[in-house]
Amino acid sequence: MLSKLSETLKKTTDKIANAIFLDKNLVDSIVRDLQRALIEADVNILLVKKISDKIKQSALDERISGLDKKEHLIKLLHDEILSILGKKTKLELKKTQNRIMLLGLYGAGKTTTIAKLGNYFSKRGKNIVLVGLDVHRPAAPEQLQQLAEKNKLNVFVDLKEKDPKKIWDAFQKSSKSKKYDVVLIDTAGRHNLDKNLIKEIKDISKLTKPTESILILPSDIGQSAKSQAQTFKQAVDISGLIITRMDSSAKAGGALTSCSEIENIGVYFITTGEKINDLEEFNPESFLSRLLGMGDLQGLIEKIKLVTDSKKQEQIEKKLNQGKISLEDVVEQVKSMSEIGGFEKIKSMIPGLSGASKKIPENVLGQQQEKVAKWEHIIKSMTPEEKENPEILEDKKTGNSRITRIAKGAGVHNSEIKSLIKQYKMLNELVKTGSSMDISQGMSQKQLQKMMKKFGKKMRF
Repeated sequence: MLSKLSETLKKTTDKIANAIFLDKNLVDSIVRDLQRALIEADVNILLVKKISDKIKQSALDERISGLDKKEHLIKLLHDEILSILGKKTKLELKKTQNRIMLLGLYGAGKTTTIAKLGNYFSKRGKNIVLVGLDVHRPAAPEQLQQLAEKNKLNVFVDLKEKDPKKIWDAFQKSSKSKKYDVVLIDTAGRHNLDKNLIKEIKDISKLTKPTESILILPSDIGQSAKSQAQTFKQAVDISGLIITRMDSSAKAGGALTSCSEIENIGVYFITTGEKINDLEEFNPESFLSRLLGMGDLQGLIEKIKLVTDSKKQEQIEKKLNQGKISLEDVVEQVKSMSEIGGFEKIKSMIPGLSGASKKIPENVLGQQQEKVAKWEHIIKSMTPEEKENPEILEDKKTGNSRITRIAKGAGVHNSEIKSLIKQYKMLNELVKTGSSMDISQGMSQKQLQKMMKKFGKKMRF
């Protein structure tokens, strides 16, 4: 995301931190680089000028001297970028049934986003359903149904009916006994917000009485995101935004910063790819932390929750509290990494890893997936005792014979089994490190960084 801006912000903070003197030439150079990167990210030129002027004024302020000036300047840069990203806005569910209506023009990504949002709430233990009220776009109900079935989500569509009211009435009748926590409503779009679309979304809003009306905006529309959001807000009282395609647009900075200027509406989520798990809560501080190369461990934990259902989370939490995991748990965790999107998706979230990533081979994910397939065969050839206590495979008397037996049964080399044991020991040690922490209360950023640092030293790609 915004790789050019990220690179410039890192270089700028490094230049300031490493400078012996903050003279006018250095400040001008820093400001020029920053201006160029912000403009390339499609940030409004007036905002760019405002930030530039503040940095110049602060850098050349004679009342601040020495180290204080450098720290002050870095903090100012951080605060100014944060201010144009807006405030954190969280989508809070109500205790009664939540009805979330998604709106947007053609091509914004409504249907794929509604599936991602359904998956997000489902993984958090909510009983959800997707309802298709887009009766205009060809094959929209079929697409929603396919996405739901592929990802094991409840869905209600009518492939023949062309009246949204009749579809909604039929859904209401069929869902009386099902007690859904979250109903996600897919609506029609148009090429433009014309009179017909305004009338339709107003009618659907009156019909469904949504607790939230969320506008889907693609990041590649840049600064025009603001005018589009304001126009929709006048038609229907939208409560929040989801910005899509953040992984592939140079104009993403324009979309984010222009939306932050709209009163009483914040960005709930951003999407960062095509996969079902490529949805993130938008937290401006965490987002900026990643741009600066400082990672976002809390965001990484949220991503892991997206690929693990609530029952599995409870089981893993019990094992973490006991400070003991099995070989099957290890394989599940590595598989989860692949479902998140692999190394490329998470490297910016781990502190210090984004810079080191250039030294890591490109085919890390492919190699890891091959390993997982072999590991699953290995585990099938093990006894229950060996799965739960792999330490016995290192026993001097019986360990080698056990490994040879397992290798033969799984059709792999002995070295593959030893590789799995190493992975197990590494993760088990990490679990023991954190087992004394109160996991139900969450971990502090410092605790997470300490654990990740220890983990990183042993990581082998």
